[in-house]
Amino acid sequence: MRYRINNAIFLKQRVVVLLISYIIAFLFCQNSAFGQNIDTNNLWTIVIDPGHGGKDPGTMGRKCREADIVLGIGLKLGKYIEQNFSDVKVIYTRKTNRFIELHKRADIANKNKADLFISIHADWYKNSRITGPSTYAMGIHKNEENLALAQKENAVITLEEDYTTKYEGYDPDSPESYIIFSLMQNTYLDQSLEFASFVQDQFRERAKRHDRGVRQAGFLVLAQTTMPSVLIETGFVSNPTEEKYLISQQGQEHIASAIYRAFKEYKKNIEDKSNFIIAQEQNTIRFMVQISSSHKQISLDSDFFKEHKNIYEFKINKTYKYALLDSGTYDETIAFSKTLQKDFPGAFLIAVRNDTIIPVQEALESMER
Repeated sequence: MRYRINNAIFLKQRVVVLLISYIIAFLFCQNSAFGQNIDTNNLWTIVIDPGHGGKDPGTMGRKCREADIVLGIGLKLGKYIEQNFSDVKVIYTRKTNRFIELHKRADIANKNKADLFISIHADWYKNSRITGPSTYAMGIHKNEENLALAQKENAVITLEEDYTTKYEGYDPDSPESYIIFSLMQNTYLDQSLEFASFVQDQFRERAKRHDRGVRQAGFLVLAQTTMPSVLIETGFVSNPTEEKYLISQQGQEHIASAIYRAFKEYKKNIEDKSNFIIAQEQNTIRFMVQISSSHKQISLDSDFFKEHKNIYEFKINKTYKYALLDSGTYDETIAFSKTLQKDFPGAFLIAVRNDTIIPVQEALESMER
C-alpha cells in the first residue's frame, strides 16, 4: 500500500512539472503568435512537412515506407502551389530522405513566420480493412484511437539524442503527459479546423476517398507551432489497395492536388475576410480633436505635441492639420477635447471617415441611419 501511495504522489508531481513546463513554453509561443499575421505585402509563407525520413522510416507497409510516400506527396503539393501562386513562398522541412528532429520542424515554421503549417503522414492499423484519410488539428484526444495515433507519431522523439531534456521530460508513452494538451488550445485552432475541413471536403468530393473526418489529438509538432497547423494522415498502408494507391504517382498526385485545392479555398476565404474587415474599418467614422493647423509640416515626434501619442496628420490643399485620437466615440472625444485645452487652446472636435475630415453633423446623421 505504501508503494502505491508513493507512486501516485510521484505521478502527480511529474504531471505538475510537465504542466508548468509546457504552460511556460506555450505562453512564450503565444506571445510570439500574437504578432504573426499575413504579410503586409500579401506574401504568404507555407511550410510543408513530410513526416519522418532518414533513420525514421515511419509506418511500414508491405511494399513501402511512410517516409517515402509523404515526401512524394509533399513535393507535389509544393509544386502545385508554386506553379499557381506567385504570392506564396513554399518552405519544406525536408526535400530528401533525411531525419529532421520534431522540434526543428516546428522551429522552421516559427522562424519563417509561416501562415500555415502542413504535416503530411500515412497511417497503419491492425485491421487491414480500414481505409481513408483524416486531418488533425492540435487538441485533446477524444478517443483511444486518436491517442494511440498521437503516441505513435510523437514517439519519433525517442530517436533524438537527449530527447528527455529537449522535451522537458515529455514521455510519448505516458497518458499523463497528454494532460497538457487539454490546456494548450492553440490560438489558431479555429483556422486550423477550418483548413482541415476544406482538406477533408476535397478528399471526399474530388479525390473520392473515404472521409474519416476532422479530428483533434495531442501532436507535439502541432503544439509547438505558432500559426494555423494541421497533420494530415493521407491513408492506410496497412490496407493493400490503399497502399497501392499511395505508392502510385497518380494516387500521390490526387492527394497532393486535393490538399492544394483546400489551400486555395482556405487562402481565398482568409483574404475575403481580411478585405471585409478593411472595408469595414475604412467606413468607420472616428471622432478626433484637432489641435493645430499649419502651412508647414510638423514632425510627429516634435516637442510641439508635448509627448501626446496617437497623432494624425491630414493634408488639405497646402495646409497641414493635426489631430489626436482618444477613444473615437463622440461623447468621450468631447470630454477629451476639454482636457487638451491647457496644452492646445482652441482644440476642437472633428469627424474622420476614410482618412478624410468630414462635417461633424454629417457624421452624426450617418451614424443615426
